[in-house]
Amino acid sequence: MNYLTAPNRIEAVHTGGVLSLNINNRIANYMITEKKYLIPFILVTSLFFLWGIANILNSALIAHFQPVFDISRAQALLVETAFYFGYFTIALPAGLYMEKHSYKKGILMGLILYSIGALLFVPAAKSLTFGFFLLALYIIASGLAFLETAANPYVTILGKPENATQRLNFSQSFNGVALVVGPWLAGTLIFAGNEGDLSSLEAKQQAANAVIVPYIGIAVVVALVALFFWRTAMPEPDKGEKMRFDMAIFKKRHLTFAVLAQLLYVGAQASIWGITINYVTALLPGVSKEDASKIYLASGTLLFVIGRFLGTFIMNYVKPQRLLAVYGLIAVLLALGGVVLDGLAAVISVLSINFFMSIMFPTIFALGVKDLHAQTKFGSSLIIMAIVGGAILPPIVGLIADHGNIQTAFIIPAICFVSVFLYGMWGYRIQPSTEQI
Repeated sequence: MNYLTAPNRIEAVHTGGVLSLNINNRIANYMITEKKYLIPFILVTSLFFLWGIANILNSALIAHFQPVFDISRAQALLVETAFYFGYFTIALPAGLYMEKHSYKKGILMGLILYSIGALLFVPAAKSLTFGFFLLALYIIASGLAFLETAANPYVTILGKPENATQRLNFSQSFNGVALVVGPWLAGTLIFAGNEGDLSSLEAKQQAANAVIVPYIGIAVVVALVALFFWRTAMPEPDKGEKMRFDMAIFKKRHLTFAVLAQLLYVGAQASIWGITINYVTALLPGVSKEDASKIYLASGTLLFVIGRFLGTFIMNYVKPQRLLAVYGLIAVLLALGGVVLDGLAAVISVLSINFFMSIMFPTIFALGVKDLHAQTKFGSSLIIMAIVGGAILPPIVGLIADHGNIQTAFIIPAICFVSVFLYGMWGYRIQPSTEQI
């Protein structure tokens, strides 16, 4: 949708020889109802971009760290383990912290942790210590757990309730922008000039130092966003009912299967994004890591973003569970294509998986929390915690790639997508029950 079509256009006006821009208020009013919400909305929307950048840069770090630390693919994929384990361990405490204090304080806590984790890349690089990097990534992800827990509720209150969906989709689009921009930044700032012979300690140190500038930049931007949040009056979302910890919730079969499907999906996504650069350079000899990131990985994440928007549109005509099943089956076939095809055809098959992964997380989430009533908060937390799959599966994929063929490793994502297909076909169904939880 073009927000700048008449009458919502940008008008240029000359005043005293100075060109000023008057932006029609209707542009802002499409998403918010009062001018006082504009700055809070911009700040909250920035969070979606910030965690998207942190997530996708892991793909570059995995490929970059292998020659720097002389480690295997499986060891390098511990980057994903540290990152997603941070989400897993902090997601629930983050929710409880915001229930006790406020969403604004939770966001500030998240931004502080994010900035500290990014700054820790400096001593990690200077000391050439892989474990130090993993600690930094864990702290970054811990901060992101706070941000993701708070962002969605915030967006929903910054305007008319009937426009909440449009505002949320608009904000989430900036997460997609980050997924496309991130690989290009990685290729330009991390890989460029650091893909030669890294056998000497001096060369390794230079390559390790390449991560310092981008992560200091991230730390500074995050700190500035935190400062703006601190100085801005933010409305506080209604916290609703307190979270109830009742294990009887697992009697809800559709929730239990959603947790399993989400765990396997996130594991597949993290594995695919984590190994894409290695996969491209292995199957297309002569392609540098810089180009694998800036061109191929960025193309895949662009497909992911396009798929999210197009999938949302298609759901106006196709039931979400049906679309999930179809996309899951196609993803299975494409992952197997990554196993059996050769060269560019195999790369295209793997990159195309991104398009069909795009709707999986939000669709599984929505189907899993359906009809949970008073236990919706607890059920939501369980599904969010299922992203621990991103910590578990990537090293397994790396082991297969190290001890066999990198293409064979895509059997794991294929199996994961089978679970997504089955959830869309059968697992989403809510069992009739007279029991209340």
